[in-house]
Amino acid sequence: MERNQEENNHVEEISTSKDGSICGYESLHHLLSANLKPHLFKEVSRLLLGFNCGRALEYVTLPEYAKDLSSKHDFDLQAFCFDADKEILREPRKVRVGLIQNSIALPTTAPFSDQKRAIFQKLRPMIDAAGSSGVNILCLQEAWMMPFAFCTREKRWCEFAEPVDGESTQLLQEYARKYNMVIISPILERDVNHGETLWNTAIIIGNHGNIIGKHRKNHIPRVGDFNESTYYMEGNTGHPVFETAYGKISVNICYGRHHPLNWLAFGLNGAEIVFNPSATVGELSEPMWPIEARNAAIANSYFVGSINRVGTENFPNPFTSGDGKPQHADFGHFYGSSHFSAPDASCTPCLSRYKDGLLISDMDLNLCRQLKDKWGFRMTARYELYADLLANYLKPDFEPQIVSDPLLRKKSS
Repeated sequence: MERNQEENNHVEEISTSKDGSICGYESLHHLLSANLKPHLFKEVSRLLLGFNCGRALEYVTLPEYAKDLSSKHDFDLQAFCFDADKEILREPRKVRVGLIQNSIALPTTAPFSDQKRAIFQKLRPMIDAAGSSGVNILCLQEAWMMPFAFCTREKRWCEFAEPVDGESTQLLQEYARKYNMVIISPILERDVNHGETLWNTAIIIGNHGNIIGKHRKNHIPRVGDFNESTYYMEGNTGHPVFETAYGKISVNICYGRHHPLNWLAFGLNGAEIVFNPSATVGELSEPMWPIEARNAAIANSYFVGSINRVGTENFPNPFTSGDGKPQHADFGHFYGSSHFSAPDASCTPCLSRYKDGLLISDMDLNLCRQLKDKWGFRMTARYELYADLLANYLKPDFEPQIVSDPLLRKKSS
């Protein structure tokens, strides 16, 4: 008993040694790698991460300049490769994709202009690392240009909102032109043409620095008294797929990942890569995090890039979050753990749970069609049945299709 208590104390000591770590490790992958024998770790990795084309994902070697930036600015840097089978009639359609996760750079009590400028400065070396590594499509996290203040329900944070062509977009347009890179920029949008309405919006910047379009968040969380509709409502842009120089992409913003039909709609419109820029904390969603996006990639035969911010953001005024706890000054720990999922059920290890990070993945988009051919999900789906059900469900006199056992209502003798 004494030995067990000592072990428990030791584990507790390790787990609190660095904020956001898992028993002192950056990620579950690091924890398992350090504590399992190589042959056991290999088998566990196969079960947790799957195989791509019959084998484990391979690491990608990145330029020394990118590695130097990672070391100098202390951000996690990882890179992997998803392959597809060689085809006779089609050449490989390889694209290099990047995800950036980051914490805020200054306390939330600092002047708003200083906070935004500091975040810009923090991301510059990470974007440079992506660009110098040949990333073709780069996606940032939800509302990357501000703290995730929506939990506070205070209106003053609306000052961070920008028009589509605002300063965040202008900054990223420079990088898009410099590196010939498509960039997805999720911001708090101020729609100046419609009465200064606010939206949670992802702007798609083309590789020539042009604005291809935008998508607004479809699903707004209302969990207890955590309610983002204090700031913006459900989006009005549908499920657009943006055809870029490097492939057809979509953006499923944060809470939309909990809605399977939202994922389905992007797939029906032809998406090959769907990005899920998010801001979510450990106690709220971490068990769901490795499951939902991976399931979407499998069910819809496309790649998914999942991005979550990192760090704990403290605010000047305490608030409640619908978790039954007394009011507090932070929403919780944003656990990072950004990763890629592929349509063949394979996925990358996650980035750090507490450090800024850049995850890069090479992917052959031919894999999307290959998995459609293999599993036939599109052909075997019964969309007409679902359409009838949904049409009836929306009617006020809808009744569920329940067939009851008549003996359930038979009175006992």
